[in-house]
Amino acid sequence: MAEEAAGEMMEHAAEHAAAHGPMEQFEIRRLIPIDIGGTDLSFTNSSLFMMFAVLLTALLFWAATRQRTMVPGRLQASAELLYEFVAGMVKDNTGPEGMKYFPFVFTLFMFILLGNLLGLLPYGFTFTSHIVVTAAMAVFVFLGVTIIGFARHGLHFFSLFVPPGAPLGIAIILAPLELFSYLIRPVSLSLRLFANMLAGHVLLKVLAGFIITLGVVFGAVPFVAVFGITLLEILVAMIQAYVFALLTCLYLNDAIHLH
Repeated sequence: MAEEAAGEMMEHAAEHAAAHGPMEQFEIRRLIPIDIGGTDLSFTNSSLFMMFAVLLTALLFWAATRQRTMVPGRLQASAELLYEFVAGMVKDNTGPEGMKYFPFVFTLFMFILLGNLLGLLPYGFTFTSHIVVTAAMAVFVFLGVTIIGFARHGLHFFSLFVPPGAPLGIAIILAPLELFSYLIRPVSLSLRLFANMLAGHVLLKVLAGFIITLGVVFGAVPFVAVFGITLLEILVAMIQAYVFALLTCLYLNDAIHLH
């Protein structure tokens, strides 16, 4: 009997650990099941937090610009800082011609930034920790940049894959490598954001589990670690949004100026 009870306890503990493990926070749950023609179009927790990111961005800039003043308050100053930061990034990396794409880059930056930060809140969900989301954004950027390149330069866009001034023999070797490097862009762009968000949140969940397991006294050390890593994750969330937007600007620059 004692062995059976011990076995049941171990099995229950294993099930509890699996249900509340570090990967449980990334589970996509259907909030409103929707099935159309056998296609699952359900509204999920990921969809919900994407909506939150869009609504918070709209609310932030509506509130900041509702009563504009010459001496801005904190909210207006924050909105202007974000606006000028991204505008400067676009102009510095694409030139004046690239400013027409500023609304897209700014929207992308804010969407990723809030997506990263919302996942750090209690009961939050990090939709940027899912490769399907980051890959969709990366592929959209890749296709958009490629279309812009062909629209502006026609078949001359292929000169992007030929290093300028390279001898013919070397160009024949380097051109396939340049093409491969171009085609791999959406992969590297999506994996970088996905991996950073996934790894950081897993580490936080593991350390938080140590706090509960070790109790008040011995849990102080992992608590301090969790606090420090949370601050680091906030920094990483901002950096990853910046990197994604910056690489988008660099890809736009290639499409506009060809090297």
